[in-house]
Amino acid sequence: MGAVAVPDDLLARERALLAAGHVVAGLDEVGRGALAGPVFVGAVVLESAAEPPPGLTDSKRLTPGRRRALVGPLVEWASAWSLGSASAEEVDAWGMSAALAVAAGRALDGLTTRPTHALVDGPWNLLRMPRDVVLGAPTTPSSRAEGLAATPVVKGDLHCASIAAAAVLAKVARDDLMVALGAEWPEYGWARNKGYGTPDHLAALRRLGPTPLHRVSWRLPERVGQSPRLGPSD
Repeated sequence: MGAVAVPDDLLARERALLAAGHVVAGLDEVGRGALAGPVFVGAVVLESAAEPPPGLTDSKRLTPGRRRALVGPLVEWASAWSLGSASAEEVDAWGMSAALAVAAGRALDGLTTRPTHALVDGPWNLLRMPRDVVLGAPTTPSSRAEGLAATPVVKGDLHCASIAAAAVLAKVARDDLMVALGAEWPEYGWARNKGYGTPDHLAALRRLGPTPLHRVSWRLPERVGQSPRLGPSD
């Protein structure tokens, strides 16, 4: 008989920090790879190790309906939560790394409960990017959260309940915004593609060019006859 997989303890890192007296915040971003619209960062605070709502996992593994169904239970479960964003214009001005850091700071600044330690999805600390990486970039807004102790967690939305919760809340909010914006710019299909580089979105960019909500510092597809080269230019 084969070995039985043991489910990952989604609260292991939070539990250890809580036992050490910390108030924990999980952070995750959504919209980094989109061609249009803002980037969002979610922040979810835990002051106890109460079990998260059933079914919580990496938001990308959840259907849109399941993500939306989790929003109410997650809001009740969290001690506090907040969302921060950076616009396409700010991404163009500062570069993606700094824009994500600003969005993360805005999310933390919006919390009603102050965390003392953050768990951040990915290999690097979102909060320190303007100071540690984006050398020579234009000055970005300061945040009271810049000095917050943080631990990056690779694939954190699979391994940390607070990070997974932050991702779900941010994803649902950003998707709703892109649907609303799509009503103003219907040719680009944002209600379906949420600003990502799907074939219908790319075809509209080639045909019509970018809107004010596109990240024009990225190598967007040009007009008809040009091949797309997607991705951030910084």
